[in-house]
Amino acid sequence: MRSRSLLRDWWAALPPAAGGAVMAAGILSVGLELTGRHLLSLAALAVSGLLWLLLAADFAVRLAGDRGRFRSEADTPAALTAVAATTVLGTRVAQLGRPNAAAALLVLAVLLWPGLLLSVVRHWRRRMPGVVFLVCVATQGLAVLAAALAAVHGPDWLARAALGWFCLGVLLYLLALRRFDFREVLRGRGDHWVAGGALAITALAAAKLTVSPAGAGAAPRTALRAATLAALALSLVWYAVLLAGEVRSPRPRYDVRRWSTVFPLGMTATACLTAATTTGVAWLRPPGEVLLWVAVAAWALTFAALLLSRRRSRPGPR
Repeated sequence: MRSRSLLRDWWAALPPAAGGAVMAAGILSVGLELTGRHLLSLAALAVSGLLWLLLAADFAVRLAGDRGRFRSEADTPAALTAVAATTVLGTRVAQLGRPNAAAALLVLAVLLWPGLLLSVVRHWRRRMPGVVFLVCVATQGLAVLAAALAAVHGPDWLARAALGWFCLGVLLYLLALRRFDFREVLRGRGDHWVAGGALAITALAAAKLTVSPAGAGAAPRTALRAATLAALALSLVWYAVLLAGEVRSPRPRYDVRRWSTVFPLGMTATACLTAATTTGVAWLRPPGEVLLWVAVAAWALTFAALLLSRRRSRPGPR
């Protein structure tokens, strides 16, 4: 009974930022599949799917039974992890060759996206942590999933929608950059890495669009290829800056926002691996594989830190 009570208390206390754990496992699953680690990819997908179901149930319970808390949390950028996590999971499902399930996840994400996006933008402040970039990540997540489906099944309207989300995502990144508190590079608790991860998913979206109907023709393909490489280069610059910030100011304690560090690491690796194929720049693949294993190690360390923090916080016997 006590263990059930503790589980209920833990579940009830989950913050919206916990969606970063779904995103982290999901993007690792995508990257591992791209490198041929099928079993590891399925294991990461199982983790991502299970966490997604747990958080979806929590989302529904709060929407139905605790409207006050739901509205207060919907105003925060972390609420957009609901959209981003759904698109990342959908992208992996599409990779499995399950277009109907992936399309259902895309529809769900599209339904959630506008309300949460508007609520978040209305409550922007002048100086914000790295979660401010989730407005870009969630929007580019829609572009990635829509482009992935359009590339295989070819509906032009879906490719055009993906291109529209991509362009909007770029604009939202620039707007978020103006609000970002750059001091977070040295003091952020994990979500500051989304500053670079948002550019990595922008590169991934452009790469997916390159091989979709939106990239048909020499001029569109050339433009999307250039956008892919430019966004990827900028994300790698952010990677170096953020890594230097971690070395300069270590933050070893576990925080749920650390899952928002793992996700950008995995997204940067996945963007490199995908761009190597879609742009023809083959030398991007080896660095992508190295960065993928860095992301896997970061996931393992974060999970170990989570277990250790739960053990420390557990009340002792009376």
